[in-house]
Amino acid sequence: MLTLSPEILERFESGFERAKKAEVPEANAMTLATVDPEGRPAARTVLLKGVDSAGFVFYTNLGSRKGQHLAQTPEASLVFWWREIEEQVLVDGHVEPVTSEEADAYFASRPRGSQIGAWASRQSTHLEDRDALLEAVAQTEARFEGQDVPRPPHWSGFRVIPRRVEFWYGRTYRLHERVCFTASAGQWISEFLYP
Repeated sequence: MLTLSPEILERFESGFERAKKAEVPEANAMTLATVDPEGRPAARTVLLKGVDSAGFVFYTNLGSRKGQHLAQTPEASLVFWWREIEEQVLVDGHVEPVTSEEADAYFASRPRGSQIGAWASRQSTHLEDRDALLEAVAQTEARFEGQDVPRPPHWSGFRVIPRRVEFWYGRTYRLHERVCFTASAGQWISEFLYP
C-alpha cells in the first residue's frame, strides 16, 4: 500500500488549518461518493475523523446505504470544499475498514448521546415516525444506564486509501490552480492541470 507523500499531507493539513482559522463551518465535512450494486452514484456529507499517511477516516453504521455500497464496491471519492478560502481537495481511492481497535477508540471518545444514537438508529432503513426513534433512544438509554456504552457490532469506520489527490485553489478570472497527485508504480506523480 502506497502511503501519502509528505507533500500531500502537508498541503492537506495546511489547507485544513486555513479553513479552521477562517471559521469554515464544519471544516472536516466532506462529500462522500459511492456507487450502488448497479453502478449508480450516490453522494452525501460525512465528517472526517482522522487523516494520516494511510488515508482519510470516517465512521458510520455498517448497515447504512453507504456502508452497504462500500461492502459491495470498496471504492469512493471525497470532496472537501472550503468556500471561505476558495480551496477544495478531491480524493479518489480504495476503501478498507478500520481496525476494531481504531473503531473502539473513536467510539469511546464520542459523546454518550452519540453512542446511544448509534445503537438506537437503524440508519437508512424505514422509520415509522420520529416518536419511534425517540422510543428506541429511551430504551437504549435504559439498557446502558449506569455503565459505559460499548461500540455496536454494526458500527465502525472506513479508511479511504488515495490513488489520486487533487488540490484546487481559487484564483481570479477563474484561472484556478490545480495540482494533482496520482499513485503510479509505487510512487506519487504530481502534475499541474489546466483550470
